[in-house]
Amino acid sequence: MTPRHLLARAVADLQESGCASPRLDAELLLCHTLGKNRSWLIAHADDTLAESDMSAFEALLARREKREPVAYITGEKEFWSRPFHVTPDVLIPRPETEHLIEAVLALFPDREAAYRFCDIGTGSGCIAVTLASEYPNARVTATDISAEALAVAKANAERHGVAGRMCLIHGSMLAALDGDHGPFDAIISNPPYVAEDDIPGLEAELGYEPRHALSDGQDGLRFLRELVQGSPAHLVNNGLLIVETGLCGLPEGTPALPLRERIIDLAGKLRGGIYGR
Repeated sequence: MTPRHLLARAVADLQESGCASPRLDAELLLCHTLGKNRSWLIAHADDTLAESDMSAFEALLARREKREPVAYITGEKEFWSRPFHVTPDVLIPRPETEHLIEAVLALFPDREAAYRFCDIGTGSGCIAVTLASEYPNARVTATDISAEALAVAKANAERHGVAGRMCLIHGSMLAALDGDHGPFDAIISNPPYVAEDDIPGLEAELGYEPRHALSDGQDGLRFLRELVQGSPAHLVNNGLLIVETGLCGLPEGTPALPLRERIIDLAGKLRGGIYGR
C-alpha cells in the first residue's frame, strides 16, 4: 500500500472517531512511524510501504482513534518553534501559552540582560526553557508539584542547552520558593484554571492529560488568586506577574499587585493577565 492510500483510509477512520484535524493527525503519525517529514510524504505519496511500517502505523492510529493526543503518541510537541518532549505526566504545550512569551518579550526587551524569571507550575518546561533560550544571560527558576513533570522539564532544558541557567524546584506553587530563590523580575505561570464544572464539557483528548494540571477543583480562580496575593513577596520592586487564564477570567489585583493589562488574542478572547505597577 502507498502513503496516499494509507492516509486516505486513516483520515476516514479519524473523522469517524471525531478527531478535529484528521488529515494532519494522520500525516504526523505516519511521519513519526517512518522517521520522515511531511515534504517526504508528498514526494513519495505513491511509493510502496513495507508491511512492518504499515503495522506500526496502524497501531498508532488505533491509539488516536481512542482520542489519545498525537503529542503523547509521538512524545513531542512544538512550542515557540522548538520541539519539546512530552509525556502523560505533563500538559501538552499549546499555542495559547505563547501569548505569555510574547508578553515577556515585549515587557523585557533587552535580550542580553541578566533577568531572573520564575515559571510556576512548569510542566514540560516549555515556558521556562523558551525564556532561557530567548534570554541567553537570564536565570530561570521553574517549579512543579510533580516530580515526574520536573524530570520532563529537565530533559527539555538539557535538550535545548539551557539547563545550566535553570533551577528546578519540587513543590506547590509559590510555597516551593524560599529565601534562596528570587527576587524575580517576573513570575510567569500557566496554572490550573479550568473550573471543575467545566470539566465534563471538555474535548475527549483532555481526559488523557493530568487532571491536577488542568483544574483547581473549584472555580478555576483558586491558583490565580494565590499567585496574585503571594507574588509580591517574590518580586523585585516593579516586578511583574504574567499569567494565563481561560473561561474563569482573572482575579482582581491587590494594592501591592494591581491588574495592569489583560492579554487578548486576535479573536478577542481573554488569554491572560499582567499584574504589576
